[in-house]
Amino acid sequence: MKIDYEKEQREIEEAYTDLIQSVKVELKEEDIKYIRKAFDVAVDAHSDMRRKSGEPYIYHPIAVAKICAEEIGLGATSIACALLHDTVEDTEITLEDIEAMFGEKARKIIDGLTKMSGVFELKTSAQAENFRKMLLTIPEDIRVILIKLADRLHNMRTLGSMRKDKQLKIASETSFLYAPLAHRLGLYNIKSELEDLSLKYTHPKDYKEIEDKLEKTKEVRERFIRKFTHPIKGALDAHGIKYSIKGRTKSIHSIWNKIHKKKVAFEEIYDVFAIRIIIDAAPEDEKTECWKTYSLVTDFYRPNPDRLRDWISHPKQNGYESLHTTVMSPTGKWVEVQIRSRRMDEIAEKGLAAHWKYKENKNQKSGIDQWIGQIRELIESKDSDALDFIDDFKLNLFAEEIYIFTPSGDLKTLPMNATALDFAFEVHSEVGARCIGAKVNHKLVPLSYRLKSGDQVEILTSAKQKPKKDWLNYVVTSKAKSKIKASLKEEKKKIAADGKEILQRKLKSLKVEFNEQNLKELLKLYEISEHTELYYQIAQGKIDLSKIKSIVQKGGVLKAGSVTQVIKDTFETIIKKVAGKKEELVIGDNDEKLDYTLAPCCNPIPGDDVFGFITINDGIKIHRTNCPNAKQMRANYAYRIIQAKWKSKEDDAFLTGVRLTGLDNIGLVNQITSFISKEKNVNMKSISFESEDGVFEGKIMLYVDDKQHLYNLISHLKKFDGIDKVERIDA
Repeated sequence: MKIDYEKEQREIEEAYTDLIQSVKVELKEEDIKYIRKAFDVAVDAHSDMRRKSGEPYIYHPIAVAKICAEEIGLGATSIACALLHDTVEDTEITLEDIEAMFGEKARKIIDGLTKMSGVFELKTSAQAENFRKMLLTIPEDIRVILIKLADRLHNMRTLGSMRKDKQLKIASETSFLYAPLAHRLGLYNIKSELEDLSLKYTHPKDYKEIEDKLEKTKEVRERFIRKFTHPIKGALDAHGIKYSIKGRTKSIHSIWNKIHKKKVAFEEIYDVFAIRIIIDAAPEDEKTECWKTYSLVTDFYRPNPDRLRDWISHPKQNGYESLHTTVMSPTGKWVEVQIRSRRMDEIAEKGLAAHWKYKENKNQKSGIDQWIGQIRELIESKDSDALDFIDDFKLNLFAEEIYIFTPSGDLKTLPMNATALDFAFEVHSEVGARCIGAKVNHKLVPLSYRLKSGDQVEILTSAKQKPKKDWLNYVVTSKAKSKIKASLKEEKKKIAADGKEILQRKLKSLKVEFNEQNLKELLKLYEISEHTELYYQIAQGKIDLSKIKSIVQKGGVLKAGSVTQVIKDTFETIIKKVAGKKEELVIGDNDEKLDYTLAPCCNPIPGDDVFGFITINDGIKIHRTNCPNAKQMRANYAYRIIQAKWKSKEDDAFLTGVRLTGLDNIGLVNQITSFISKEKNVNMKSISFESEDGVFEGKIMLYVDDKQHLYNLISHLKKFDGIDKVERIDA
């Protein structure tokens, strides 16, 4: 096909004019000259190059520059660098040429962009290292990242012309790192589009299905929005508030995410769209006007008190400010309403660029500045490999924060799911260590209480309190975890010192010398790996010291033999006893005079797949093969495991349990217990039922013949009217 070069030249010139007209910031005459110079250099450098689609390559730098200008709101330097971003890598132009023509700032930005050129494989350290290099530019010049995001967005918009394997690779990489990065930098529109375009190539069927459903429901949605906003508009007009109202549909990726995470159908998602009210107000009146608008909206529609989000009083770390509420419409649908000023809307749309444009005190540190500082720290202090860094960085991108107040009104930022104990350690290590409880909003709560944004927390302490091991189960901050572990280690040493004294007295009474060799034999005897643990267990009264007497040799020497050998000897004895049965223990066979018990950790019953585990002091313990401890036992003590099965005929009844939940109907508990004891002829050991607000949870321990007997009972119980769930209790 013959190319019409003259037509192309005209179209390139038109694209340039369109670019200049799309610039959101005010351009001086020298700015326009600077951009034109960059455009001319780029057109000349890329003159012989074409994209996969067949169009002149220069369209790509122009499109990237337009995204920077129109969608991010960047200025002349960024627009020029976007036009030049591929020249150093793909053409004869060098970084020295760039500096000579456009200055040192442009050189640094182009250098940063060149280092991050092309598609990188996250599976290789070298390419992950490239990503780390790009992030290093964040504190120096954020424009490198912003231009890179614009470059990635245009590549995603034109991904259709690439091979299928390339499409999948670029789309996956985009959703993995670039979309979260755009989110963290406050570029919500770009983040949403990157996620949607990624989904289009990674899950094309799902994407098309949601896209079609949104299109089909578009007219109904628009009609609903007009009806819903009509009374609000009237009230805003009456109060002289200048405003504009938009109906914003949730992104396809957000809908897809909700469908998969919440396991709901498209039709069940209530917040497919939101109403956005944008107020024209002077900076000093913004807050008042937004709350006034909130008041007017809630005059017509009842708000959900649990769904009020106030990011005006305390903006997000990436600078986002808005007031969100969810209200009930007359048709019984929940509708999200977002209220913000024109300035706040620009920050929400353009992210960082707008944030710095509006920042009054350029020296004042905002949330985004603090985050950038954390990234610098993370990059510079990281001594593990680049792939580990990528994982840590992703966690940092997704970390949602909550804001907690001290009794005096100071603000602390903690990660989502932080507990009252995390807060105590955040205040001070000593406060955390002495914490016995907390008051959240003046109400007493346990240490494990999960905090919510806006909670005011007062920590209660006691001089007698010390950190406990179970505290590690309900703290999420690394600061709290490290302090608790250090304290437990110190406490263990103190207790172990008492145990050491007890052991020394015991050995003295047996005329046994306290030395390293004898201690080694004691570790074998009690199957403990190190001294401190031995002393600790003695102090805790967990060790029977009378056993020492049986291993005392002449001359005050101890000789315990090998624990492994003792186990092997026991194992061989068992095998001899069950000879002719293929080394398998038959549970319930009265001919086998073997000492075995059923493990309480998994409550095995006939019909369960089981194995035997030889213990030091308690004979053989029978465990279910899916026992929570089975993996550890098989990995560490394979030589102690013996195959086991149930005898086919068994007269004994086995204790097990069922947990039931459902609606608390009158007489239901009586019906259940009567059915179990009379109809099924099952003996019950214990029953406990708790009811709260019309919903009950019950636990019944009962005796069954085998697994089939239990599951038959469960299937009958599930048929009772009002019962929602019946499940076996494992332990």
